[in-house]
Amino acid sequence: QVQLAESGGGLVQPGGSLRLSCAASGLVRTFRNYVMAWFRQAPGKEREFVAAIGWNTDTSYYADSVKGRFTISRDNAKNTIYLQMNSLKPEDTAVYYCAAGVRWGARAMADFGSWGQGTQVTVSS
Repeated sequence: QVQLAESGGGLVQPGGSLRLSCAASGLVRTFRNYVMAWFRQAPGKEREFVAAIGWNTDTSYYADSVKGRFTISRDNAKNTIYLQMNSLKPEDTAVYYCAAGVRWGARAMADFGSWGQGTQVTVSS
């Protein structure tokens, strides 16, 4: 079991930037294709995939809605992943969740077995 804890959320103006962090503890990097990801959920909407990155590869992948604006990265020594969010838009407002899975390339919620409690990101003037 992997314990996940998000931080870094807050209020930011449109066009601004924010950096989220997710610290993992417990059984981490158990599988060769272990992957860490960010999801988000706005009020009244389904939780959606945002970005993911593997531990054994630096390769990352993103939802089309955030490509070119968001960057996911990781620090294996700290068991931490980050989400750098630039050019933020009001539609980026959501609770952002960190998740851990066992298959690189996964985008569906069902492929991730461990979840954090989320951190609120609000983009507003």
